[in-house]
Amino acid sequence: MNAVFKTPPPGFDELSPGDQLEYVMALWGHLLTLNESLAVPDWHRQVVQERLAEYRAGTAGKGRDWADARLDLQARLAAAG
Repeated sequence: MNAVFKTPPPGFDELSPGDQLEYVMALWGHLLTLNESLAVPDWHRQVVQERLAEYRAGTAGKGRDWADARLDLQARLAAAG
């Protein structure tokens, strides 16, 4: 895929933030319908296999509770401004 696309598409900036979000969600939904035709790169599969092996070996590191991670992300976003 060597196509060059203008980002954002023409007219996008004139949409309200809510309409921009709806546009992106509709585009994402459309892409999900194409999932069988989208190839997963071999390096993605390799990374997943490596991380799964680390998890199974107990060397993946400690996970975090989603509630704690979410609070941390919200604090970082608030601090960034």
